[in-house]
Amino acid sequence: MITEKLYENKPYLKEFDAQVLSCEAGKGGYAVVLDRTAFYPEGGGQPCDLGTLGGAWVLDVHAREGMVIHTVDAPLSGTVHGAIDWERRFDLMQQHSGEHLISGTAHRLYGVENVGFHMGAELITIDFDKVLRMEDLAVVEAQVNAAIWADLETKISYYDSEAACPIDYRSKKAIDGRLRLVEFPGVDICACCGTHVARTGEIGLVKLLSVVKFHQGVRIELVCGKRAYEYLAAVTAQNRAVSGLLSAKPLETAKAVERTLAELNQVKQEKARWESRCFAALSESLRGAGDVLLFEEGLSPDSLRRLCVELMAVCGGRCAVFSGSDEDGYAYALGLENGDLRAFVQDMNVALNGRGGGKPNFAQGRVAAKRAEIEAFWRRP
Repeated sequence: MITEKLYENKPYLKEFDAQVLSCEAGKGGYAVVLDRTAFYPEGGGQPCDLGTLGGAWVLDVHAREGMVIHTVDAPLSGTVHGAIDWERRFDLMQQHSGEHLISGTAHRLYGVENVGFHMGAELITIDFDKVLRMEDLAVVEAQVNAAIWADLETKISYYDSEAACPIDYRSKKAIDGRLRLVEFPGVDICACCGTHVARTGEIGLVKLLSVVKFHQGVRIELVCGKRAYEYLAAVTAQNRAVSGLLSAKPLETAKAVERTLAELNQVKQEKARWESRCFAALSESLRGAGDVLLFEEGLSPDSLRRLCVELMAVCGGRCAVFSGSDEDGYAYALGLENGDLRAFVQDMNVALNGRGGGKPNFAQGRVAAKRAEIEAFWRRP
């Protein structure tokens, strides 16, 4: 059985009628094969179409040996009417076409090859085999959007085999059998089985979001079409909120944040200086006191460490500093000058539902216990 693939030449077909050739119960539903279908099966980095078929929900679509197999939630027979989820399909067409423009332009400008492509529910990722800087990708993005606004016509062509094709094209692997090429004139020609927009203008916009080192090349994230619009709308809303909080114009929020961070760093340095003075005075008041247990409010892990180091140098015994609350638990720092606290810390973590460790004479961690329980443990012989 060979399924006529309506989606190849009619990607804008939203509804169709077809004859059920087979229907078999299986894991997760019923596997249905039709004489023809507009449902795109997962492949080439593009997710499958969803929708309804004969009143049943289409849960999955995949291809096997020339057949397109639809997994549905109810048995079907006879002639059925199919309707694809058009909003989902058009979104995937925008994303896939935008990916072609990005990959083709990056290949033309910098000689990179697309070696991986994933179309997620929110973002697209493309893996290139060579390193590209964000500045390089900015050039790619500008040229791709220019091609979108030029509203180029998408061209689909077929060849019986690779050997019969007289033109160069991009492809991740050798093609066995009929060759289907998707061309955006002057930008990209690629072997592809996916669905695409009729004209580049329908993509609307492509926005590159990030680039990170990946294997020998880079992985980039991008959004196209409606996703790009929604992403930029969300970013604009966020920046508007930041602009209001910082009393800065929308295009000056970065400078305002830099100033705020510089001021915050000065405050932190001043706080650390005052803490050091207070820690020194507190430690001096406990010189020679032996074992010391303290509870201090609002201390960071670094402040806990610094206070405990001050105390363990002068108290002459074990010292422990806890900071937190009965509701949220307590962070701790423990020290014993020239001693070994490993067994003590292990017992404490077990008794107080804690975790942490460090050097033989110093440890930091956290316990999920109340203050009274900590004090009771500390008083144990």
